[in-house]
Amino acid sequence: MVPNARQLGKDLGAVKALLISHGHYDHTGGLPHLLEGCKGLDIYGHPGIFMSRYWEIEGQRRYLGIPYKRDYLESIGARFHLSRELVEIGPGVYLTGEIPRQNILEKGDSQQLAVTPTGEILRPDPVVDDLSMVVDSPKGLVLVLGCAHAGVINIIEYVSEKFGGKQIHAIVGGTHLGFAGDKQFEETLKVFDRFKIEKIGVSHCTGLPRAAQLNARLGERFFFANVGTVLEA
Repeated sequence: MVPNARQLGKDLGAVKALLISHGHYDHTGGLPHLLEGCKGLDIYGHPGIFMSRYWEIEGQRRYLGIPYKRDYLESIGARFHLSRELVEIGPGVYLTGEIPRQNILEKGDSQQLAVTPTGEILRPDPVVDDLSMVVDSPKGLVLVLGCAHAGVINIIEYVSEKFGGKQIHAIVGGTHLGFAGDKQFEETLKVFDRFKIEKIGVSHCTGLPRAAQLNARLGERFFFANVGTVLEA
């Protein structure tokens, strides 16, 4: 986070708010560095972000959750605002809240599990804290995905319903399609077409093989959403 911001000439001390897509280490590991530079920061997310979660392979567990306790983060300036509902965090900028899981193809990762505060093991981890950001732009809605654990189809249909069917101009971010089977992948492409989404920029958990397929199928609608990419909307 910090090296990328420096390369782009961004002042992290000017950040006023942070949105947490979900409680995995690779989406939250830079929190202390950001907080130390901001001297206090409003952080928005879902109440389930601090759940203990693991990746289990061949009987071995690897911790996947946020690597810092809430108390520690608050002691260095975090001000958490956690909600399960759709919330507007600024003019025309929204956080989706919890996404209903309705599509039977989007089942989550079988190798991931979560442990509740009471010790109950959830397998697969439903990642109910998976949230996305929505920006209401002049060209239509821009949907910014974190990792799309809730499923791209579920997210698109939920956002469309919540915003009264308003045109979704662009989708940007981690689609999680790198872990999707062929049927789920094909159904996702159909949904992109059904909602007439004009721009689709992928990153993170899409994976290069699926990204290449998206590029071949979507043509000029496709782009890589790398650090520093600019989308005019």
